[in-house]
Amino acid sequence: MKDELKPAEAPGPPAGVEPRRLSRRTFCRRAALSTAALAAAGAAAEAGAALAGAEPRPEATRGAEQRIEGAELLMLGYAMAFRYPTERDPAILVRTRDGRYHAYTQNCTHLGCPVNFERATNRLECPCHEGAFDLQTGESVYGPARLPLKRISLELRQCGQVWAVGRG
Repeated sequence: MKDELKPAEAPGPPAGVEPRRLSRRTFCRRAALSTAALAAAGAAAEAGAALAGAEPRPEATRGAEQRIEGAELLMLGYAMAFRYPTERDPAILVRTRDGRYHAYTQNCTHLGCPVNFERATNRLECPCHEGAFDLQTGESVYGPARLPLKRISLELRQCGQVWAVGRG
């Protein structure tokens, strides 16, 4: 005769103890809290990896070259908007008081609101959530954004023309 296999029985409560049942409301509340905790832990791990530099920032890549029309006429301490690398990609060019140019993608790295140049503070600021970025480096100075703005590489050419030549 063959041995019969019996399904394993789940251990139950000790004899004489009534099993505790969860109400539907309690079950749903605990499930929602567990899901939220898992999501928060995953987001925290991703943010920690980004802040710790787990993914090094890629070096500037040469892209399509495009002349920034009117940049040579930009006064010291002012900014102008342009599009790069495509017509759908807003960017901002700032000419500092010492004559240097800086260009970045114009979308805040928090939720994509357009950043603006503030002459009084000499920073790029996001009006949506009151964040700010360093003009020299694009790094977040304060606010909810943790990642830097993407820099646009520039070249000065004949007659003071400014050209966007890549992103990095």
